[in-house]
Amino acid sequence: MGRASVAAMKKWDVNAVRVPLNEACWNGQSYIKAAYRGAPYRRAVQAYVRLLNRNGIVAILDLHWTDGAYAGPSAGCSSAQAVCQKPMPDRAQAVPFWRTVARAFRGNNAVIFDLFNEPYPERASGGSEAEGWRCWLRGGSACTGIGYQVAGLQSLVTTVRSTGARNVIMLGGLEYANDLTGWLTYEPADPDHDLVASWHSYNFNSCDVRACWASRIAPVIRRVPLIAGEIGENDCADGYISRLASWLDARSASYLAWAWNADGGCSAEPSLITSYAGTPTGYGAGYRSHLRSLK
Repeated sequence: MGRASVAAMKKWDVNAVRVPLNEACWNGQSYIKAAYRGAPYRRAVQAYVRLLNRNGIVAILDLHWTDGAYAGPSAGCSSAQAVCQKPMPDRAQAVPFWRTVARAFRGNNAVIFDLFNEPYPERASGGSEAEGWRCWLRGGSACTGIGYQVAGLQSLVTTVRSTGARNVIMLGGLEYANDLTGWLTYEPADPDHDLVASWHSYNFNSCDVRACWASRIAPVIRRVPLIAGEIGENDCADGYISRLASWLDARSASYLAWAWNADGGCSAEPSLITSYAGTPTGYGAGYRSHLRSLK
């Protein structure tokens, strides 16, 4: 994922890269190997962001994996460590994570903050859609069925802005960021009024047809900027993302395909490439063709 890989991204006409981060590595928690925690990890992230920016590519820093013991419905793992997707960010580590990330990158408008990868608090035991959105915004006692102390997204927006960082902030909705139906109602307060709705859309999600996009996503686009932080499909083809990208293009919304990763197959990840020289999978070839068609 060095210079050659970034050069390949440019040849695809990629102009933004989402960088998934692990809060335990960034915060330097003791259970992470020394070579991958604290200062070494931070330096590596900062160097990669500089590389992207020097090549005219915006970096989206995404809090992807977090601490918090959760073994309820849809749990990715039972570990309290940051080794899988949790339903919401944890107050103990996510707040210091965003405080220090914001300080490190404030003043750089080519860096966007994606506060939490894919929330799913509504799936916790005893939860509901309405309770999920309240947890999403407020955290703490508003969260049903989550054993650790949750940081609501309002608290993370406030944390970022308290550092003086005025970077654009992305916020994904419920159902692994596929559900934006309550986003406008529960939008956090931001003194800079610079929040973006983040939407994830795959061919296996519930909102995977044009009628759903029109009824649930278009109303959000009409009110706030939208970035589809992840789009993709698990059939090694490009029919879904091509239709979706064209729909988003027509509404001046942005999107990033998951994932620039040569370590998995086009259906398992799904991966766009078979090598970091930019050799595309069948799925990736369709995405590359779409990006090039936008010139």
